[in-house]
Amino acid sequence: MSIEVLSGKVFLVITGASRGIGRQIAITFGPLLQEGSHILLLARNLNSLQEIAKNISSKVTVHTVSMDLGEVTKTDFEKTILGCLKETTRDAFDRVVVVHNVGTIGDVTKLTNEMLDIDYWKQYYTLNLFLPAVLNAVIMNLFDESTNTKKVVINITSLFAIQVNAACGYYCSVKAAREMFFKVFALENPDVNVLNYSPGPVDTDMFQIVCETVKNPETKKRLKHMQETNTVLTTEQTVKRLLKILKEQKYNAGDRIDYFDN
Repeated sequence: MSIEVLSGKVFLVITGASRGIGRQIAITFGPLLQEGSHILLLARNLNSLQEIAKNISSKVTVHTVSMDLGEVTKTDFEKTILGCLKETTRDAFDRVVVVHNVGTIGDVTKLTNEMLDIDYWKQYYTLNLFLPAVLNAVIMNLFDESTNTKKVVINITSLFAIQVNAACGYYCSVKAAREMFFKVFALENPDVNVLNYSPGPVDTDMFQIVCETVKNPETKKRLKHMQETNTVLTTEQTVKRLLKILKEQKYNAGDRIDYFDN
């Protein structure tokens, strides 16, 4: 499949790449990249990242970095990315593509009046919003206008960013905030191709956690029914849909597109 936004030499960054959708994006996007491209896979589980790297063509240089994205700093991001580029230059790439996939569901056993732990709030928003925003800014500044590099930013969002669900106060609020952040980013940076992609209900560890622990019985019942009727998507299905959206380019920068949108 020929996809313009993945053409030329690409520097591809994927967060939360060790499992689920992030893992599948790495495995699916890898073969589409031109020789000389680089992929930076970020997650905490280094062993999983290294296993994924084995499934990516040797024509592409894969960097696997174990990093707790809830603890790192701007300087950590800069050192990591520059370390990946030590044998090349930033202007050697035609495109930089960033996939902000990292995210956690949060505590779905609590209703909003029970969400009283300010330290948990800070930790949760740091991982799911603050650090993606900082990483994005670091990459944009490293690959600034002087490199003449085209930029693509993909934020993996959720239906829960626009649909209210009881006991999902952490997740709904942070997904809404993150999606809005990337809409503002798109407005401020009209030269960047920005997509908020909502992947649909996907069979991942996160989906299983919600099914088992969510306090809202209606949500639990709905998700269990999806499991029983085999209507939960695979990671392959949703990433294939993402590729189709990227190939067709029928969206405006900052738009949200759901798996089920026409």
